[in-house]
Amino acid sequence: MRLRLVLAVTALLAAGAGGGWWYATQRPLPVPVAAVAEDVPVTVFGLGAVEARVLSRVGFEVPGRLVAVLADHGDQVRAGAPLARLDPESQEARVAKAEAAVLSADAAAERAEAQRERAEAILAQRQSTARRRRELAARGAGSAEAAELAETEALAAQADLAVNRADAALARGAQAESRATLRAEQTALAKHTLTAPFDAVVIARTREPGAALNAGEAVFTLVAPDSIWALAYVDEGRAGDLALGQPAMVTLRSRPGSAVRAQVVRIGLEADRATEERRVHVRCLSCPAMPVIGEQAEVVIETGRLPRARLIPESAVHGFDGAGGEVWTVEDGRLARRSVRFAARLMDGRVALTAEGLPEAIPVAVQVGPGFAEARPARPVIRR
Repeated sequence: MRLRLVLAVTALLAAGAGGGWWYATQRPLPVPVAAVAEDVPVTVFGLGAVEARVLSRVGFEVPGRLVAVLADHGDQVRAGAPLARLDPESQEARVAKAEAAVLSADAAAERAEAQRERAEAILAQRQSTARRRRELAARGAGSAEAAELAETEALAAQADLAVNRADAALARGAQAESRATLRAEQTALAKHTLTAPFDAVVIARTREPGAALNAGEAVFTLVAPDSIWALAYVDEGRAGDLALGQPAMVTLRSRPGSAVRAQVVRIGLEADRATEERRVHVRCLSCPAMPVIGEQAEVVIETGRLPRARLIPESAVHGFDGAGGEVWTVEDGRLARRSVRFAARLMDGRVALTAEGLPEAIPVAVQVGPGFAEARPARPVIRR
């Protein structure tokens, strides 16, 4: 009786173990597989900030004391509009001195010119006298000695004319130099007024009236409002399909629920060697009010669209190298592994598999479980 009981228990245990083995290894395993999606956007993500293509920190070209500030933070200014002024008193004195020097040089030039004209007249008179006396001496009506004296006086007058012409040239040179000096002093005086170099918005003012400034010291920071764009840093591994003109969406940190449409307008030709990222500039197509320069921006760029694809998490791909790897499939009711190539890599951690990479008739697993083994019976369950 006891022997029969032992045998019965043993048989039950063996049957249970066999059933457990079959359930664990031979039972058709439900495998979640990817559904076919249509019109799949391929996007890349970049984190960056709002920048301005035209941004200038402007200051005076000459040193001085700031006496007037005519613009402030947030003001819109037109090109050529005055922004600030330095104390002009000492420079105005230099201009007045240069103007007096011009008057003196003009008078000296007029005097030298008059002396030249007088020397020309004396030379003409003495040459005429010398000719007359030579003619008289030749006819015996005058002395040769008087003719020679007249010729000597004519030569002396010619030499005096040369000297006066040189003096007149020097006077004209001094006149030109004094006028150039006046222009330089007037230009320096004009530089005591700081003007806007372009139509701009003042985003910073760093000095107050009364401050002593060095040449080139920034007083204002200006940006051209039509040059605002966002600079995004995109991972090199996802930047291969970037192109100018691609559509993008920009979300400012201050407006988390209000993305604005944008367009790629510049792609950096040099990557950051430390972060391995590309610099991509996008410009908004429906810009909000003047954004804050330096504000953080999230940029999503659409690099293309796939008419049909199956989207598979990268975690379900073995040996993923950025472009391909091995996936689990269900073929003839059993699990198998296939090497595939992906058409695109999405920013949400999924990869797109098209019919060129693997026929749509072959289901592909989107989740790998502990019971997966080649040739294991399986049944696909489409995950939407």
